[in-house]
Amino acid sequence: MRNKSKVTEADIRRVKRMPQRRNGLAGKGKGKSSARKLLYDAAYNSKPDRKKYRAKLQKARRASPAPKGYDKSHTKKGKIVNERASTNRARNKPGRSLK
Repeated sequence: MRNKSKVTEADIRRVKRMPQRRNGLAGKGKGKSSARKLLYDAAYNSKPDRKKYRAKLQKARRASPAPKGYDKSHTKKGKIVNERASTNRARNKPGRSLK
């Protein structure tokens, strides 16, 4: 059987408080850095060379659509080929192994 005695304030103060470990950023909001990144991304993607790059990919997609699960990817020689999306995107992740 459970102890049915009342919990007092002294009992509550005696209990050791544990820090929240799961998500320290929960409820903190986004902050200013995400707004700065949006401005940077807008400026970067509006550059003529980036527009040309995206137009080249779009043209390749229209000419020969990639099968499901594949992206158009640039090789080192500049050729556009079909490549699995997971492989294509994993190559550019920060902190990935360079083996």
